[in-house]
Amino acid sequence: MQNTFPHIIIENGVQYHLGTLKGNTIQYDFQKMLIYLDHKGKMLFGNNFKIYEEDEIILFKLCIYFIKDYDYCTKFNIDPNKGILLSGPVGCGKTSLMKLMRHITPHQKSYEVIPARNIVFGFNNIGYKSIEEFGNDGYYCFDDLGIEPMGRHYGKDCNVLGEIMLSRYDLFTKTNVQQLNAKNHIKTHATTNLNAQELENLYGNRVRSRMRQLFNLIAFDEKSLDKRS
Repeated sequence: MQNTFPHIIIENGVQYHLGTLKGNTIQYDFQKMLIYLDHKGKMLFGNNFKIYEEDEIILFKLCIYFIKDYDYCTKFNIDPNKGILLSGPVGCGKTSLMKLMRHITPHQKSYEVIPARNIVFGFNNIGYKSIEEFGNDGYYCFDDLGIEPMGRHYGKDCNVLGEIMLSRYDLFTKTNVQQLNAKNHIKTHATTNLNAQELENLYGNRVRSRMRQLFNLIAFDEKSLDKRS
């Protein structure tokens, strides 16, 4: 039987109450969300998964974004209509968190997490069709943005993810104009190890400018531990 209460998530017969339902509004409880995220993380990534206390501010920002808590989003300067660019050093847990956060709002449209380098490999095989595929209205999180190689198809080089960002920006601004209720904007998420200057050096000023319009930047501390060790 389908669960008709999005604030209650059922995993292996266990109910996780992420908050309470008040009329048509869910009042989420962050501590209860952390309990669920810890459990779901262990289901997805194994029993060694844990939520670190120093990362809770990152999780809080991600949670208020995905549940669309507009008051807190305003407080933290997060635009719910943009996507998320989650940055931080290697091994800090960016990919795991973006895979995990998809599960706290089962009533919302989800996104697919795709390694950026795999997209380039696809371009090398089939060419510009791959740019058209990911520059469409699908919901994606491009993982490890910036470490992918340059694309090359029939001897012609292409900055594949840069071109995809430009396409998704055009689509994003088009849907913003057409859908004034802001409920169905085309969103793009990404994770990266690079800082803003490194991204600009790689993709150019034009793409970097578009990325500012596409993304909310949420950044781990540069001294965050490598959790893979």
